[in-house]
Amino acid sequence: MQKVVIHKPGGYERLEIETHPDLKPKSGEVVVTTAAVGVNYADCCVRWGVYQSAKDYVGWPITPGFEFSGTVTEIGADVKNVKPGDRVFGITRFGGYASQVLVPAHQVFPMPKTFSFSEAAAFPAVFMTAYHALFQNVRLRPGHTLLVHSAAGGVGTALLQLGKLAECKVIGVVGSPHKVEVAKHFGADIVIDKSSQDLWKEAEKAVPGGYDLILDANGHPTLMDGYRHLRPTGRLVTYGYHTMLPKSGGRINYLKAAWGLVNLPRFSAIKLCDENKGVFGFNISFLFDRLDLVSEGMTELLKWANAGKIMAPKVTEFKFAEVAEAHKKIESATSVGKLVLVL
Repeated sequence: MQKVVIHKPGGYERLEIETHPDLKPKSGEVVVTTAAVGVNYADCCVRWGVYQSAKDYVGWPITPGFEFSGTVTEIGADVKNVKPGDRVFGITRFGGYASQVLVPAHQVFPMPKTFSFSEAAAFPAVFMTAYHALFQNVRLRPGHTLLVHSAAGGVGTALLQLGKLAECKVIGVVGSPHKVEVAKHFGADIVIDKSSQDLWKEAEKAVPGGYDLILDANGHPTLMDGYRHLRPTGRLVTYGYHTMLPKSGGRINYLKAAWGLVNLPRFSAIKLCDENKGVFGFNISFLFDRLDLVSEGMTELLKWANAGKIMAPKVTEFKFAEVAEAHKKIESATSVGKLVLVL
């Protein structure tokens, strides 16, 4: 088998493709020969050495990758939900950038009927992030108002769709004109292009009374303003800090990152109570130990996907050997939807 291995933190040159022995399942495990694997911004954070769960669970060397699709080639004893030859997609706590993936059987699922392998590989990480944010951390009600940053990205388009499925008013924020139609296509009622519009002036115009939920993976530039634009009982959800990390060159500018850390807002517990607002954050890779939450989320998402109620993200494909190019693209902030590596 082949896999991408990162032996120490750094730039694109750290993404080495190596040959390793084929995988063999133990009881309860499944080997999938991958057809496509999803690329996420978190994979770049793994490469830089700043992704906390990678440090906690793996260390160096590490193979990044949280999601994959392909064909079951071997199963261990006591596996009942799949058999060799089944077309599946699944999730893994790292190890996805490989021609074979070994995971517990409960982490693979039958591919949605209408999905290609690339669409299936682009689905679970972004939709589980969106599902966890919208349904497992808050209680959405019809008519709630949502502001979604990075609305044309993988998580963003998933948030738009699930927000509309919950009968909410959804405002999308994008950073360039070519992303406006993408956000509209995936359900945004209004799209704010912050490259040419005043973000918070337009946000106030769209929802004068303040938002029920603001979803933000930017970091310090928008977090405090987002908090100010919540209505009482509103919630600010953060799941990343993209603006503190590089958009070119593949290496962290530690002065820029330190400036971002210094300028991250601090929220007073007393003020939160007085203003009746909430702030919370999460890292989806820590969710693997909560089988109840993963099972609930994937069951609902598969049901909606098979019923045609949600669509796979817009997919851009890269060859497996082009892994460095995929990382450059996702760091550039010019991509829309999801990137996948095709084997």
